[in-house]
Amino acid sequence: MSPSPAIDQVGRLAAELRSRLIERRRALAVAGVAELPSLQEAVAALVADEAALLRPADRELVADRVLRDTIGMGPLEEVLRDPEVEEVLVNGHREVWVERRGALERSQVRFGDEDALRDVIERILGPIGRRVDELSPMADGRLSDGSRVNVVIPPLSVDGPAISIRRFAGLRPGPHELVERGSFDRALLDLLAEAVAARRNLIISGGTGSGKTTVLNALSTYIDASERVITIEDAAELRLEQPHVVRLESRPAGIEGVGEVTIRDLVRNALRMRPDRIVIGEVRGPEAMDLLVALNTGHRGALSTVHANGPGDALRRIETLAMMAGLGVPHEVVSEQLTSAVDLVLHLERSGTDRRAVELCEVTRVAGSPAVRSVWSRGGSA
Repeated sequence: MSPSPAIDQVGRLAAELRSRLIERRRALAVAGVAELPSLQEAVAALVADEAALLRPADRELVADRVLRDTIGMGPLEEVLRDPEVEEVLVNGHREVWVERRGALERSQVRFGDEDALRDVIERILGPIGRRVDELSPMADGRLSDGSRVNVVIPPLSVDGPAISIRRFAGLRPGPHELVERGSFDRALLDLLAEAVAARRNLIISGGTGSGKTTVLNALSTYIDASERVITIEDAAELRLEQPHVVRLESRPAGIEGVGEVTIRDLVRNALRMRPDRIVIGEVRGPEAMDLLVALNTGHRGALSTVHANGPGDALRRIETLAMMAGLGVPHEVVSEQLTSAVDLVLHLERSGTDRRAVELCEVTRVAGSPAVRSVWSRGGSA
């Protein structure tokens, strides 16, 4: 559906005033004006001068649009104001999709052109120390509200720049709220609470959007308040409530191609920080080997997540990721370390709007290889 003519007129006027705003502030800076008026004051004065014939409500709308397109996320501000929007997906400047209650729908929001979209990308990535260009056309990051953002630009994104924003609620559900929602039942929650309190090593597996980080955050409630917890993530999403938490976040290489700090680097460093527990947002690379080594040398009570199709697949994936470390460790040794390191695997699935646990398994060894034994499954205990 195309925007209404009135909305188009507001957009055109706001774009014109934004250009004049930039010209005015550049002229003041060149003239050596020491103290520039605030951006809000400058926009208000500009709208009053150039759009005096508009009704007060329309002037306010234009002023908001100028600010939005100057320091905000442009057209995306409209959908991000909606608390029901869980994800925002931009496929080029003409196409914006949103996810509400687990269902994707196309939004009426669009960008004026590709340059406007690229301006927003710069305003998103700049404050978080990320950038994209032809040499590095992909970037991940975390917004100030905790939302996760991913950007891909041409030539990798053929039809124009693509943005994915996954939002996270300010208040994460606790374990009892997950029971009320039907994600867990009471029996499973009791098993998980006992496992976390007893410092058993737990891996949470599932597909994209199955609620792994939400469950990980909820289960951290059962970590004793006296423990020192180190969290390690690509983009810091976890919000632990314990009083002694150190949050570590990886960093990509800078413009010069140096300065990268990987999850693996952080896992190694965390072992020198006197952790009582290590919580890794997601195991997705060779850091799996360092995690296995840590868990086999006295660092108990670890919590982490992994993308996998089931509990057994989760173990195989961690095993494969550990082998990617390239240390020349024999496969049999990695398998043995995996069996000793991981105690439990909780698997989650997403069906439509429902995100729920489907199985909790204990890790065992069968015929010399890691295997799982179900201790709880949806619909009845094993």
